Amino acid sequence: MSQTRETFGSRAAVIMALAGSAIGLGNIWRFPYIVGENGGAAFILVYIFCTLFLSLPIFLGESIIGRRSGANCRGAMEKLAPGTHWKWLGYLSVLTPMVIVSYYSVIGGWSLDYFCQAVTFRFVRDTPEAISGMFSGLVSSTGTPILFHTLFLGASILVVALGVKGGIEKFSKICLPVLFILIVAIAVYSVTLPGSGTGVDYLLKPDFSKLTPRSFVVALGQSFYSLSLGMGIIITYSSYVHKGENLLVSGVGTALSDLFFALLAGFAIMPAVFAAQIEPGSGPGLIFDTLPYIFHQMGQTMPVVSSVAAILFFITILFAAMTSCISLLEVGVAYLVEEKGLSRVRACVWVFLVTWLVGILCSLSFGPLAGVKIFGDSIFDFFDKFSSNFLLTLGGLLAVLFVGWKMPKAAVHDEFTNGGSLKRNDACFGVFWFLIRYVAPLAVLLIFLTNFL
Repeated sequence: MSQTRETFGSRAAVIMALAGSAIGLGNIWRFPYIVGENGGAAFILVYIFCTLFLSLPIFLGESIIGRRSGANCRGAMEKLAPGTHWKWLGYLSVLTPMVIVSYYSVIGGWSLDYFCQAVTFRFVRDTPEAISGMFSGLVSSTGTPILFHTLFLGASILVVALGVKGGIEKFSKICLPVLFILIVAIAVYSVTLPGSGTGVDYLLKPDFSKLTPRSFVVALGQSFYSLSLGMGIIITYSSYVHKGENLLVSGVGTALSDLFFALLAGFAIMPAVFAAQIEPGSGPGLIFDTLPYIFHQMGQTMPVVSSVAAILFFITILFAAMTSCISLLEVGVAYLVEEKGLSRVRACVWVFLVTWLVGILCSLSFGPLAGVKIFGDSIFDFFDKFSSNFLLTLGGLLAVLFVGWKMPKAAVHDEFTNGGSLKRNDACFGVFWFLIRYVAPLAVLLIFLTNFL
């Protein structure tokens, strides 16, 4: 069925949409505690290196697939490698984000719940005992997390239903600048807390003795996950990029935006963690378990300031989660619209229903379905590990192999340089071709194999 495809309206729109897909819970929820577990500033330097020299070439490779084909993930493989087994990369690239969004929207629902708790000043007025049990009480309950999972997923799919320009582009243009303003405000507040200086030093003064060989793999995996690689997002979003756009510039802009936001998130969280004398490597609970307690402690002496800080923090998490959720949903919607001939609204309804139902199972795995195990893991953990350790890295590996070894070098060069018109890109192409053909596959394979050790 022939479809008139939308495109992003400008370079700023491209970068904001792509950066919005990259900037999510991986930056705010995951990055700070991973930095805490791997030694602080030295790990950050490794992370920056991995992002710019390993993950960015993969990002550009997926961008080339998307724009060259001008199609959804499945359609891209049919256009660029018709009648071959590469079609399974297309199907994999559609499946992966659908699996991820099913449990990601549950976490987004937790963020929405915590925002509501902040707005009602619960972190200030409750007892320390109530605060410490808040997260476990939320996730183990039945109705509340499902309600907020539904609201969060519903709001995200509504933006997707409005279209590329009317929904995704407009939301990104509004949300991303607000996100940066909010995270800067929180970081400024965090570094002014008594005792926060130790946290600032932790982020700025590298101690390379704390690095281990695994730190490099963790940094590479985090940058891979943060830039939305292997998920079909970059292929789908890049298919909406105008042929005159400079993919190298938009790619570098996205990577730098993602790095900058991750570092700001570190400064928003780590100084406050040290000010409260909490272990920086507290793990995934650092956001939902630890920070509400910090807001409570601050509220004993500065209730108004603490309440405002809590509201700003959790609305930042909520917006960041939504920008990523929207990009995940768009992959499945684009597939149904272009390959199955559904209207965008009907495609959104189907994607919502499937991910909502699987998300309910993920949510209930902390409560009534806690005893249900899949290969020894809860439903939530199984989908998380299956997507992160297998689907995502396999998709990324196949994508770089496709660009580096299946696509004609001339076609890759044509997209990278816009038909040879971008002379600076032409000068960089040799480096990119070497990285995407030889280095990137080994890097992704390293992540893939390490996940099973």
